Amino acid sequence: MAHAIEVSHVTKVYRRYGRRRQFATLKSAIVSGTMVRDLRPEETFPALEDVSFSVTQGQTYGIVGRNGSGKSTALKVVAGITKPNAGSVRVEGRVSALIELGAGFHPEISGRENVFINGIMLGLSKREVARRFDEIVAFAELDDFIDAPVKTYSSGMYMRLGFAVAIHVDPDILLVDEVLAVGDEAFTHKCLDKFREFRRRGKTVLLVTHQLGLVERFCDEVLWLDQGRKQAEGDPRRVVGAYMSAVEQSEAVHLASENARAREAVDVAPPAQPPECAAEAAAAATPADDGPRDMFQATEGRWGSRQVEIVDVALLDGEGQPGHIFHTGAPMTIRLQVQAHAPVDDFVFGVGLFNADGVCCFGTNTDLEELVPERLDGGAEVRFHVERLDLTEGTYKLDVAVHKRDGAPYDYHRLLYTFRVKSRTKDVGIYRPPHRWHFSGNVRLRGPDA
Repeated sequence: MAHAIEVSHVTKVYRRYGRRRQFATLKSAIVSGTMVRDLRPEETFPALEDVSFSVTQGQTYGIVGRNGSGKSTALKVVAGITKPNAGSVRVEGRVSALIELGAGFHPEISGRENVFINGIMLGLSKREVARRFDEIVAFAELDDFIDAPVKTYSSGMYMRLGFAVAIHVDPDILLVDEVLAVGDEAFTHKCLDKFREFRRRGKTVLLVTHQLGLVERFCDEVLWLDQGRKQAEGDPRRVVGAYMSAVEQSEAVHLASENARAREAVDVAPPAQPPECAAEAAAAATPADDGPRDMFQATEGRWGSRQVEIVDVALLDGEGQPGHIFHTGAPMTIRLQVQAHAPVDDFVFGVGLFNADGVCCFGTNTDLEELVPERLDGGAEVRFHVERLDLTEGTYKLDVAVHKRDGAPYDYHRLLYTFRVKSRTKDVGIYRPPHRWHFSGNVRLRGPDA
């Protein structure tokens, strides 16, 4: 089939704005052609660098990537809003672009007048806009506000009107940039229904979004951009999976750095005085006076006599590799390296998991599980293995501790270790138990891949 969009070796360079370099006048810079050409490399950055892709007529094509990766620039180049510094772009058919919220709307005039102006700008005659006007207003759900100045509209109203105009000009190619991010749930479903209708009618859609589930469901092919460069292109599940893996690696590096800073801060700081709180809710015995009396209300820190010391903490994945990103339902092991500076026969190991709001998800220790201590001497390793990490997606904090049976801490690490749980299923709450759905024969449902 013929290509609706062809982007060939496109590079788009922008100037870094700063106070050190100023042009005499805008006119002189344009006339001399020195806006970008004469700038030093450190004064510019490439929003796109040698990017090529093509979209076949009738395809829904997605572009994914982090903020600042060049996604919106790619759409603007295709739309003709900006010109590339190198390379070429070819587009076949009428284009309707919904790239920036309310782009092209004049705030001082009414929604009605803006509909006519935008429709004409997108290639319709005044008569064609009039014929489609009622349908546009009804789709945008703005019957009561269409004669009010656009400056009085909320961001959602802006978006609805812009989307309604863009799709009702009946374009051959629809360019969409994160337009669903500000819509309510009902309007989002209407937009998705329109995407389905466009696909059935053989229209071409170029979609930029952070909603990866939407990309996997609707797109025929996906392009992944990172720092203006093409990283991968092709099957949505394969490309989205590669992109998510890269994001997880970046998040893991960030979390590792955060954990190192938190640990360093408590190691170099003077011993913290734990807060005086109510009786500890998680242990059977009352702690001694040198520890907090309620671990659920204690703040981030480290305390204890250090007779037995936790010298290293690692979170291990199913392959035994240290990490900070885990997936719902996957195994996780908490590994403690401990050092007893003298032999002890009174010791308890404990762990606790908290979500980002400070809610305890789970806590236990060897005393609660009726493991009786006998002897600990020198260096040792303790592993707490979770067969299935059945937590919903989110950020979690870890407590680890070694203390006496009466609660007096040897070494307590409070909320010093952060890890993140990822899931393609966006449940709510904390715990995701293994489960199945069963339906009688008169209930019909369609799966996400249907």
